[in-house]
Amino acid sequence: MGRILLAFRSFFGILFHGTVSDVVLERLGLTRRGAAPPPPPSPAVRVTDGALQILSILQRDSRLVDFIMEDIAPYSDEQVGAAVRELHDQCKESLNRYLQLQPVIDGVEGTYTKTTTVDPVAVKFIGNVPAGTPSGGTLRHKGWRAAKIDLPPLAPKQETSIIAPAEIEIE
Repeated sequence: MGRILLAFRSFFGILFHGTVSDVVLERLGLTRRGAAPPPPPSPAVRVTDGALQILSILQRDSRLVDFIMEDIAPYSDEQVGAAVRELHDQCKESLNRYLQLQPVIDGVEGTYTKTTTVDPVAVKFIGNVPAGTPSGGTLRHKGWRAAKIDLPPLAPKQETSIIAPAEIEIE
């Protein structure tokens, strides 16, 4: 009996109103054509995603993580030095491809330098620091800032915690 009542409601709704009521649509398990379901929420971008992506790039291009995680104690200084030279070149190339790095203070290390900023994130005073803010001192490290970051977009649903996938060779 319910189906007959549903059929009459549908028929007269279309005849007199040009549409089917929401009650009829719900009973039939249908939705209106114009009412698309809401899109799935985009995955939240985590603060760590960019850092893990850079680490993944350095691993892919130069095997940096493999080198750092390896016990180098059994190797001679010459062997380590040879490996580091190649690693250095590959890492530098990867960083230059995706980042534009600039010194925080463009000066000569070991010389007296006046500070242009007192931002503790940009400049860290070390040594015998007087009370208050010093006007300058001997530049020990220029510091680095990312002037431009151009990382490739992450693939949808990419698991960023995987720095490098395991490799299994099939013979």
